[in-house]
Amino acid sequence: MFHVINENFFVPLASPNKKVYWECICKLFSVLDYQLSFGVERDVLVEELQYYFEQIQAADLQEDEIEGKSSRDKANWMIRKLEYYGWIEIETDKSYVQRVNFKEYAVKIIRTLLDIAEGKQIEYQGYIYTIYSLVRGRTENPGIVLLSIVENTDMLITGLKNLNSSIKRYIDELTKFKTPAEIMDVLFNDYIENIVDKAYHRLLTSDNVSKFRPEIVEQLERKSRSKKYVQKAGVDLAGIREISQEEAEELVYQYIHQVVDAFQNMDEILAEINQKNTQYQRAAINRAKFYLIGGEDVRGQLKEILSAIGERMNAEGMNFGGIYRIEFLDELVRLYSSAVLDEKSIYTPTEGKKTFEPEALEESAPDLEFRNEKLQRMMEKLAKVLNPEKINQYVMRQLKDRDTISASELPLNTTEDFVKLIYVRLYGQRKNMKYRIVVKEEIKHNEYQFRDFVIERKE
Repeated sequence: MFHVINENFFVPLASPNKKVYWECICKLFSVLDYQLSFGVERDVLVEELQYYFEQIQAADLQEDEIEGKSSRDKANWMIRKLEYYGWIEIETDKSYVQRVNFKEYAVKIIRTLLDIAEGKQIEYQGYIYTIYSLVRGRTENPGIVLLSIVENTDMLITGLKNLNSSIKRYIDELTKFKTPAEIMDVLFNDYIENIVDKAYHRLLTSDNVSKFRPEIVEQLERKSRSKKYVQKAGVDLAGIREISQEEAEELVYQYIHQVVDAFQNMDEILAEINQKNTQYQRAAINRAKFYLIGGEDVRGQLKEILSAIGERMNAEGMNFGGIYRIEFLDELVRLYSSAVLDEKSIYTPTEGKKTFEPEALEESAPDLEFRNEKLQRMMEKLAKVLNPEKINQYVMRQLKDRDTISASELPLNTTEDFVKLIYVRLYGQRKNMKYRIVVKEEIKHNEYQFRDFVIERKE
């Protein structure tokens, strides 16, 4: 890699002045990006950076070499440094005017870093529809089209893997949040906004692979059986790859099978994404419920013990093995060891035969009152378990004859009401529900703070 990229290329972004370097790179890139070519007179860029260093909000540049220098000197110093580190190159034209260009690899890296910083999401439908259009179209250069199909398929698979990885990262980071408010905030205002609304929901609806996959696979398999197509595509690939016709035709078969296998095995990735999405939402709700549990019963006491252990481990940066160093645990559980076992504890003497004398069984009527009481408690507990069907019924009861209702209008007097509100928001993303949601601004209602949303009845 360092035969292409300057070995000091990443030094500016890892130095104490990384913020200044990055802001200057973005300034130059914004100027150069509007040009027909990535080339601008050096004096123009110097003036742009000079203006940047004169601003109050400019990041502090900690460098002894230019301590006390003017803003113009700092601008010239920055351009020299970026040239030295391999970000830009300076050329002198026939009129002896110096022009600055970004290196080709620098442009690609800057665009990627900007996409990451802006949280840009992949548009799956763009890749899927492009592949769908290419396999159905007719062209005089099938080899070039096949390369484009392979490239778009690779980008699609990479995007799905990144989505899968993003959900896993949210699951791993869930333990960082210590209060129900923090957990609900990251679930609704971060996870649902950045993962569910931007990527996951579209993947199940407008960007659904299943709508296009059958014909994509059918068309590619038909092409692989066409000798004329394979030969014509092989001619294109032989010229592009500079290989023999025989090797190029083998490469055509390889590319076709690679794309077909990717689409046929895509269900595994989609199933894992769906599973992790469900796992994350369940983990977030369960963790919030855990922190809401209180009281003097066994569950409440266990919650307090586990919370205290977690707070102590986080405060002292312990790993899981460090739990044995927490002093108050010694008073909670006490285990005794024994060096010598009594032989009676592991040996049962043989008893002689005894006469079996059956005992009479007493007839006793069941305690119907006790049984009905236990049955009632069990039914009450089952009635509190929330599922999509119950949430559907709950929403329909609240809507009555209306087509829309705000979440803030729902009952919100108890913790159970707030839990129902959470499930209404979560299940609103599912396509089999009888309602949809539209997220609004953040509000505070009955001591609960959350982002309000409108519930709309589906037609």
